[in-house]
Amino acid sequence: MGEVVATIKLMPENPEVDLEKMKKEVEESIPDKVDLHKIEEEPIAFGLVALNVMVVVGDAEGGTEIIEDKLAQIEDVSNIEVTDVRRLM
Repeated sequence: MGEVVATIKLMPENPEVDLEKMKKEVEESIPDKVDLHKIEEEPIAFGLVALNVMVVVGDAEGGTEIIEDKLAQIEDVSNIEVTDVRRLM
């Protein structure tokens, strides 16, 4: 079984959300079978900043579902979206 790098965009509910707190919650939400590669901030508009979470997961069917479910439960996250998936060579 191979591995893929998935980028998941977390959109906060509003610009006043504490991004540092959200980053810590992301780190704590990562399951054992998933490797957190990095978290980047992406300015959107009007002070709103999204978090792009890059994780390494197995390439089995539904590989990102576990992490998506965990990230969706974080407080102050309005929605999540898998924006990119690439196979590791």
